[in-house]
Amino acid sequence: MSSLVTTPFSILPNSATRSEGLSSLSQKNIFLHSCLPRKHLDRSRSFRVNCAAVGNGLFTQTKPEVRRILPESNQGLPRVKVVYVVLEAQYQSSLSEAVRTLNSLRKYASFEVVGYLVEELRDEETYRTFCQDLEDANIFIGSLIFVEELALKVRDAVEKQRDRMDAVLVFPSMPEVMRLNKLGTFSMSQLGQSKSPFFQLFKRKKQSAGFADSMLKLVRTLPKVLKYLPSDKAQDARLYILSLQFWLGGSPENLQNFLKMIAGSYVPALKATKIEYADPVLFLDSGIWHPLAPRMYDDVKEYLNWYGTRRDVNEKLKDPNAPIIGLVLQRSHIVTGDDGHYVAVIMELEARGAKVIPLFAGGLDFSGPTERYLVDSITNKPFVNAVVSLTGFALVGGPARQDHPRAIEALRKLDVPYIVALPLVFQTTEEWLNSTLGLHPIQVALQVALPELDGGMEPIVFSGRDARTGKSHALHKRVEQLCTRAIRWAELKRKSKEVKRLAITVFSFPPDKGNVGTAAYLNVFASIFSVLKDLKKDGYNVNGLPETPEGLIEDVIHDKEAKFSSPNLNIVHKMTVREYQALTPYASLLEESWGKPPGNLNSDGEHLLVYGKQYGNVFIGVQPTFGYEGDPMRLLFSKSASPHHGFAAYYSFVEKIFKADAVLHFGTHGSLEFMPGKQVGMSDVCYPDSLIGNIPNVYYYAANNPSEATIAKRRSYANTISYLTPPAENAGLYKGLKQLSELISSYQSLKDTGRGPQIVSSIISTARQCNLDKDVDLPEEGEELLPKERDLVVGKVYSKIMEIESRLLPCGLHVIGEPPSAMEAVATLVNIAALDRPEDGIYSLPGILAETVGRNIEDVYRGSDKGILADVELLRQITEASRGSISAFVDRTTNKKGQVVDVADKLTSMLGFGQVEPWVQYLSKTKFIRADREKLRTLFDFLGDCLKLIVADNELGSLKQALEGSYVEPGPGGDPIRNPKVLPTGKNIHALDPQSIPTAAALQSAKVVVDRLLERQKIDNGGKYPETVALVLWGTDNIKTYGESLAQVLWMIGVRPIADTFGRVNRVEPVTLEELGRPRVDVVVNCSGVFRDLFINQMNLLDRGVKMVAELDEPEEQNYVRKHALQQAAELGVSVRDAATRVFSNASGSYSSNVNLAVENSSWNDEKQLQDMYLSRKSFAFDCDAPGAGMTEKRKVFEMALSTADATFQNLDSSEISLTDVSHYFDSDPTNLVQSLRRDGKKPSAYVADTTTANAQVRTLAETVRLDARTKLLNPKWYEGMMSTGYEGVREIEKRLTNTVGWSATSGQVDNWVYEEANTTFIDDEEMRRRLMETNPNSFRKLVQTFLEASGRGYWETSEENIERLRQLYSEVEDKIEGIER
Repeated sequence: MSSLVTTPFSILPNSATRSEGLSSLSQKNIFLHSCLPRKHLDRSRSFRVNCAAVGNGLFTQTKPEVRRILPESNQGLPRVKVVYVVLEAQYQSSLSEAVRTLNSLRKYASFEVVGYLVEELRDEETYRTFCQDLEDANIFIGSLIFVEELALKVRDAVEKQRDRMDAVLVFPSMPEVMRLNKLGTFSMSQLGQSKSPFFQLFKRKKQSAGFADSMLKLVRTLPKVLKYLPSDKAQDARLYILSLQFWLGGSPENLQNFLKMIAGSYVPALKATKIEYADPVLFLDSGIWHPLAPRMYDDVKEYLNWYGTRRDVNEKLKDPNAPIIGLVLQRSHIVTGDDGHYVAVIMELEARGAKVIPLFAGGLDFSGPTERYLVDSITNKPFVNAVVSLTGFALVGGPARQDHPRAIEALRKLDVPYIVALPLVFQTTEEWLNSTLGLHPIQVALQVALPELDGGMEPIVFSGRDARTGKSHALHKRVEQLCTRAIRWAELKRKSKEVKRLAITVFSFPPDKGNVGTAAYLNVFASIFSVLKDLKKDGYNVNGLPETPEGLIEDVIHDKEAKFSSPNLNIVHKMTVREYQALTPYASLLEESWGKPPGNLNSDGEHLLVYGKQYGNVFIGVQPTFGYEGDPMRLLFSKSASPHHGFAAYYSFVEKIFKADAVLHFGTHGSLEFMPGKQVGMSDVCYPDSLIGNIPNVYYYAANNPSEATIAKRRSYANTISYLTPPAENAGLYKGLKQLSELISSYQSLKDTGRGPQIVSSIISTARQCNLDKDVDLPEEGEELLPKERDLVVGKVYSKIMEIESRLLPCGLHVIGEPPSAMEAVATLVNIAALDRPEDGIYSLPGILAETVGRNIEDVYRGSDKGILADVELLRQITEASRGSISAFVDRTTNKKGQVVDVADKLTSMLGFGQVEPWVQYLSKTKFIRADREKLRTLFDFLGDCLKLIVADNELGSLKQALEGSYVEPGPGGDPIRNPKVLPTGKNIHALDPQSIPTAAALQSAKVVVDRLLERQKIDNGGKYPETVALVLWGTDNIKTYGESLAQVLWMIGVRPIADTFGRVNRVEPVTLEELGRPRVDVVVNCSGVFRDLFINQMNLLDRGVKMVAELDEPEEQNYVRKHALQQAAELGVSVRDAATRVFSNASGSYSSNVNLAVENSSWNDEKQLQDMYLSRKSFAFDCDAPGAGMTEKRKVFEMALSTADATFQNLDSSEISLTDVSHYFDSDPTNLVQSLRRDGKKPSAYVADTTTANAQVRTLAETVRLDARTKLLNPKWYEGMMSTGYEGVREIEKRLTNTVGWSATSGQVDNWVYEEANTTFIDDEEMRRRLMETNPNSFRKLVQTFLEASGRGYWETSEENIERLRQLYSEVEDKIEGIER
């Protein structure tokens, strides 16, 4: 129990002199749980606690010397030296005690032992010591070595000494290390090839988790069988299995006997001595353990009987209605006596009135034990209200291979919230506290990302590790947070609906009356209305709910459709400063950034104001914004400021005054999860952790944004529930574009008559009027053209308008609980059908149709891109036939209302014997009548499954499950077209195993895009390759495409990723110049803050790749990475390796360059200021040689690297988000910045890869902006779709125009006609003006302001008359807004 006492310690060697940098909180109380600096000190002081300040720059500074035990004197006894390597430190104290006891006996031998944690072997000096220790070692022991690069280091070192050593014992680890096993005649060097059942066990890839269970069964039975076999081989195998039993037994007594057995049997000097050893003391493989119980239990009823008779419990625990929490523990911590952190959690839960059932398992599969001990076998109901795993591992498979479907099945039976808390494994407590990154990346991959795939939530660090003894100790503030939150989730299971209190939180970004209720693709107020109606029907108290969504808007923003500006919004609570300080323990920490409360944000000068409206037990509140978006000086700070007082007051109100049982954040996304603090594994002085407090957090998140959803899960402890993006439609053609299409049809039927040349000249002049002359090289009017040239001009124009027509766009906004109708799903199905899925044996529909006419679809795409008229026409026919056949199929599965009826039955009848399928019927009327029916049948079978998923609706159902304390099934986020498993929505979104990317398929796609990019740049650059490409890596894109853009960077520099036995990518190797067939292209990689948080392992991989390439002995003209690194090293006076720094992002805990905030809030003076924001916020580098240092500012290197860029590059990977839909894309665009940094002042080429369809394209940025404007902002289909959603739709239109100005500011790649046409569409048209003004006057005012700003900043040249009209309109709309107030 001693571990329950917290001991103070100092932070850094000279902490007394440093303490002024710590927050006042920490100075008073430098305890384990609260000794971090404030996150916003940068402006006034340079102090920051950072691992870089310490030692070797790695994550752990611990040394093996703390695990070295030397005998006091050998008294002439033979010496036995043991070297061990383990994943975690729980064996350290147990093994040390065993060795000290043996040495104190002074019999047989004197033992010397030294232990290494596998993570320490990254340090070169430690690795050298390890190799030296092995040179005179008798016995080597390894266990749970599952990190490939370290496994290979262990293998290489041990292999050299293996034959000389007396025994090598490796317990479950990667095959490369398992093969080192050697015990007399027993060896595993043939592992994976031998036929024996023992070896077959290691080969079974599929039943990964079962591996450990099979191993345990074998361990139990084999020694008994082998005992009676006479051969040495059998006896050696028996001793290996006994060793494993001793090791898994883990107690000092077991380990003593283990060392006696191995030393006595295999160390030559001891063979003559008969060393007696006892058999292993066997503990249960799985069972229930409680620190105060007399024994372990393998029957839950017996345990509950004991629990019921306890006399030491408080009154709360005697209450039959007390919440019951199931705990999942690792057996090794219990048997080795390293269980102080488990005891602390059990005691804390009981002190707070919760009963516990703590189960443990010895294998890596906890699914069986959870079902066995936590579910009543008679009623099939769970005994518990919530489950907390304290192992940190996935439920099935631990650090090795996982079996997520099996885990989900077990958790579904339990049907309670599932929390996975984290013990620190690879860092000591001190190292974690000092790290800005928080958790070690390998631990994030193994113990955060993998449990998320099971549906695990709330990665709270609850225990630390002592650097000296290796023992785990509880972090008390964290244990309190974990236990309180677990009980709050459990309460949701037990509370009745009519008393449950729910705080719905909406966002307002940028802060403006017209922006209340912003969320990606979501009609927020209509959705809230739909949710509340349903909850009311279900028994929740929602008294006073208005009759319509419009009524709801009016209540929250105080007047119909945002038509007044003071006092801003409806005020639900005025909080006095005294009340605020009493309810908000961290309030004083915010004063450094924001001064004394109440401040001037969300305040009336005396009180802090909480905006929103309460209906019965439901509160709808407006989350305050960051607060610094309107201040250009604050936007320049390299690190983000703390939340302001109004922000903190909002969450204090929700938790402590309104007393919410749960908070529902409504839509993608708010600011809470992006507040400063550690990236993952937060401490109690990280702001997201302080703000969310103890409230269970449910969060509706767009299904196509798994990366930011993952940040919300990890940093605001959210149960993220996915919602659908609006159904996509083809952009279609309008106005002049439609006319062009008709002219081209005429040309095709009349081109061989005398009218051909005349029609072509009409096509050319109409194309000019439509501004297509920027995209297509048009001849001068009146120029004589040959028939072939005419065909080519028409083909190119045709190809361009086909591209516009078939572009997918989400129309309107989604409403929660309203799935798309079947016909709305057609465009999505057409796009799903356009992709080959070789792993499922499914061919693409365009591919099948092209084959019918003897063509390869890739060739048709290429020909169409070149403007070959026959290919453009064939592609149009293929596209039309795809849409037609899929519509015919969908038509047969729907009823008269357009709803999908039982798809399964309809499909069975369609695919039934003697039936002609609807798609075959349709194709029989086209030139594709001979299409392969077998391939079509397989494809349509798959499309039938997809259709069922698209129209399924579980968004409301899952929300209700979460609010009732049930388990919400996990599912991947991403693009439903690439990965239909994203559907149906209403799942707890997860990302992917970060170590699984890039996949082989992603690498293939990446090569195609890189080759096209370099080809395009050569054409635009006089036949020369670009020397450097500056590009962006996004979190969501890499999840959706399984690492395509990551693979693009690797392919540019010419390295390939190498996967280990488990398919995890932790290594790269260079590709030869011969194979590459071109020079290695240098890169400057700007990783988004979200990518940095999710894929720090991949940043490590990239940095390693770049440095590896810079150090290759190759000619500079073939290796631009080396060329530039040598130049920069000479200029900066550093090594080539340091100069080859190319992987950048924000400082830890900060996100975005703030250029988007400045543009959205018009808070910038000139482009130079935007460029300074970008440089100050994005110049933090990652260094693979010092990964523990996190992100370090290296602005000079960043500027030098950018100054060599010949091209900038971004990826678009899904049809829902394009360049002007969100501000992130221009926020990360360095095109104008590069021009200002280049010595020759030349503007780099700017490219965008578009992989949203099967026909991947590389376009210039200007082409992409034009395509975007034509298909969205200027397209009646799109803007009318938005207008139909009312208030929110006007905001969406305004947002597209603001983002277009953003592109003018960062790249200068927006044509004048885009603004001119937008002005014609939205301002010249009187009826349109009136509709915008009436629907959302605040957003209309911003729209008018944006036009004036575009002109004022020189991005739009227009007539004085237009400007005058806009000025007049601006004052009219101002008067109207203010007039309504009066």
